This record gives sequence, C-alpha cells and structure tokens, in this order.
Amino acid sequence: MKIMPNRMDRSFFQYQEELEKKAIEVLRSGWYILGEEVSKFEEEFAAYTGGKYCVGLASGLDALWIAFRLLGIGKGDEVIVQGNTYIASVMGITMNGATPVFVEPDEYYGIDAQRIEEKITDKTKAILVVHLYGIPCQMDRIVALCKKYRLRLVEDCAQSHGACFDGKMTGTFGDVGCFSFYPSKNLGAFGDAGAVVVQDEVLAKEFKIYRNYGSEKRYHNKVVGANSRLDELQAGLLRVRLQYLDKMNEEKVQIADRYTKGLKNPKIQLPKVRKDATCVWHQYVIRCEERERLIQFLEEKGIGTIIHYPIPPHLSEAYEYLGHKAGFLPITESLADIVLSIPMYNGMTEEEQDYIIEAINKFE
Repeated sequence: MKIMPNRMDRSFFQYQEELEKKAIEVLRSGWYILGEEVSKFEEEFAAYTGGKYCVGLASGLDALWIAFRLLGIGKGDEVIVQGNTYIASVMGITMNGATPVFVEPDEYYGIDAQRIEEKITDKTKAILVVHLYGIPCQMDRIVALCKKYRLRLVEDCAQSHGACFDGKMTGTFGDVGCFSFYPSKNLGAFGDAGAVVVQDEVLAKEFKIYRNYGSEKRYHNKVVGANSRLDELQAGLLRVRLQYLDKMNEEKVQIADRYTKGLKNPKIQLPKVRKDATCVWHQYVIRCEERERLIQFLEEKGIGTIIHYPIPPHLSEAYEYLGHKAGFLPITESLADIVLSIPMYNGMTEEEQDYIIEAINKFE
C-alpha cells in the first residue's frame, strides 16, 4: 500500500460536483476580482468565526505582514512569538522591520503563556500566537497579558480553521486573526488565498484599502498599499468548502481519535490537546527520538511523512542576522529533531489508517 503524507484530491472528489459547478459559474460571470463571491465569502467566514469583519487577501503571509503594518508596528518594535513555528509567522514581523522575540512552546506545541511575561520590555508592542497543528494556544492567559501591558494581539490561524478555546473560535481573541487558505489547510482553496478577521470596522476598512494598491476609489490612492486581493474564483470555491468545514474537521477528529487509541509504541509520544480547547488536527504530530530511522522504516512500507518543521526560524539562514545560535531555544530545537507528521487528510480510508497504525506499532 502506498500512502502519501497528504492528499488534496480526495477532499475535492468528496464535493466535486458543487465545486465544479461553482467554478463554471464564476468563470461565466465575467467578473474575476473583488466581486460578489469575495463579498459573500467575507460575510460568511466572519459569521462562521464569530468575528465582526473579514477581509479576503492573496495569502496567509500577506495577512500577517499587512496586519503588523496596519497596527503601526515597525522598526525598533518587538513582537513576541513562539520559536517552533513556520518561518512565515516570523516573516510577518520582520518584513515590517520589527524584531521577533522568541519564546519556547508548551507541551501542546503552542507558545508557553507562562514564559511570555519575562520577555516583555518597553519595546514590546505585540504578541503573535500561532495555533500550530490546529491546537489553540492558552488564550485566556495571553489575552490577560495583552490587557495588562496594553499590547496588540495577532493570531496566526493558518492551521486552526474552526478550532476553539473555551468555546470561542481562534482568530477572534485579538486585534487581527490571520488565515491562510493554502490548498492543504483545513479550509483550503485551489491556489494561494488568505484573509483576516477583525472586530474593528475602521481596521477592516484599512485592510480593504491596503489590499487594493491603497485605493478606496479607483485611481484614488490614499496610501502606498499592496496588490493582495482574494480572487473571485478562489472565494467562490472557498464558499462551497466553508459549508462543509465542520464536517471535514470532524472527519479529521475521528482519524486523530483512531490514531490516539490505536498507536501503542513506547518509542512514540502522541500529541495532546489542552483541556479547554478543541483541535481541528491540521496535522497529527508524533515525537520519536529515533525519527530518521522511523521515517525510513515507514518509507519502506509505502507510508509518507513530513517534518513540521526541521529548522526553527531562529536558526535559519534567513535570520542569521539576529545572532541566535544553537542552544538558544533548547525545547524548540529538540522538537525540530523529533517531531513527525504522519498522514492526515480528508478522505483517508479506515484501511489506510489501520495500515499506518499497524506499521508504527511494529517499529522497534
């Protein structure tokens, strides 16, 4: 049996008829940028999350860097962020000239809320939380810190569409919730796409102006903005998938439950979800001290895996200028050496799941 680490065709085939119908509808409409599909998706996604406003953008990275730009965070400012994240989270900070201040993760892969306060200085302007792998961070503690120190709060929700902490959906706790709709996400488009969710009407309007070359009215540019527009085709296809997001998330929850109940190998450490949170399992991430040997073992059985992520941002070549060396974030660096994402996608068969479980349990 051959099992890829991720497959995006299966979820397409689950809703093929509706997706193809919508694609033809948009193509025949003759309107492809900032039209009715984008407006409706923004309304529907805001309603889904519980946010007041949604603004569609070209990507999740654009959502991040434009968020910090519009919040006025730049050179000389510091933003606290967890060390074990995808580099795009950090890029959102540094593209504005601000400095990332790294914090170790907790046992749930999110930023350790107990370690944040010691990193706050008079230069700190914001906290960026990353709901990694679909597991929400400890938002009650983090919101309290932001209020105490009057800090902005930005959420990277690229992997947490539909995940909740204490009954409230990720992306609605802070000033800006940043979403990616990259095809592999729980709510995936069929190309690059992103959005922000905000509570403030003025900020939402600023995002709409900024994404369209800084123009509110055609050829009347208020600011030097960007070209970061969610297109009509992607918005229309996302509208179809949004109708089924809860169902697709529940399917992943069931796969994760099957893994959690079936995997019984002392060499493997399974992921955990904090008590007050619901996880949407963007990835099912195990830990293994003999990871390279496990990867090879699974490859020989036709099972693909991915490492999310092998190089922490603070040790990447891109951020050498920050001056951080190996040993700076020991927990983050240890995770980079032992985490492994096993296959997790909509449309997985029980046969495939059982085959993976059996294989991992046989690893010695």
